Amino acid sequence: MLLKAEAIYKSYNSIEVLKGISLEISKGEIISIVGASGAGKSTLLNVLGTLEKADKGEISFGDQRLSIMNQNQLALFRNNHLGFIFQFFQLLPEFTAIENIIIPSLIKGVDKKSSLEKAYQLLERLNLNDRADHKPSELSGGEQQRVAIARALINSPELILADEPSGNLDSANANELHSLLFELRKEFNQTFIIVTHNIDLADRADRKLLIRDGHLV
Repeated sequence: MLLKAEAIYKSYNSIEVLKGISLEISKGEIISIVGASGAGKSTLLNVLGTLEKADKGEISFGDQRLSIMNQNQLALFRNNHLGFIFQFFQLLPEFTAIENIIIPSLIKGVDKKSSLEKAYQLLERLNLNDRADHKPSELSGGEQQRVAIARALINSPELILADEPSGNLDSANANELHSLLFELRKEFNQTFIIVTHNIDLADRADRKLLIRDGHLV
C-alpha cells in the first residue's frame, strides 16, 4: 500500500468539508476524484499531499506516519516523495522552462549539472526540447502544463497529485495531456491522484471516487 488515509476530517471555521474519509492507494494506480464544486475534492487532495493538515485522522505513506510530522519534516517529505500539477501551472514567470523544472531538484540538494541533465531528458520525453529557454509567457497553455509535469517528475516522486490538470486547456491539449499521464504511468509505474471535472479523464482512471457532502460515495 502506497498511501492510506483513515477517518480524515477537515473544517473551515464552522463548515465541515471532509467528514471521515478513508481510502487506500496502491503503487501504479491512477485514481480520479470527482464531485460537484465545493464538495471537498481539492481539500482532500491538499490534505493527502500534506499541503493542509487534517483536523482529525491518520495518513500513512508506506511505513511513514505523516500525521505526526512537523512542518519542516512534511516539507522534506513532499520534496522527496510527491509531485504536484496544478490547473494554472504555477510556473515562476521570471524563470525559463528549464529553470522552473530544476527548482525542486535544487531544493533537494542535487547539484545543478545533474539537475539540468535530468530536466533536459524530461523535456525531450515531453517533446519540449526547443522550449527549454523560453519563459512561461512565451509558451502555449499545453506547453506550460508539460513543463509543470516535468517539474513534478524531476525528483522521481512515488506519487503525483494533480488538481484539474486539464482544466485550463482546450479540448485538443486536454486530450493530449490525458494520454500523456497514462503513458507516464506505463513507463515509470507512476501513481496519480487526479481531481477533475473532465468526465473522459475521470472514466479512464483505474478507480473513480465520488465525493458528496464530505463523504466518499
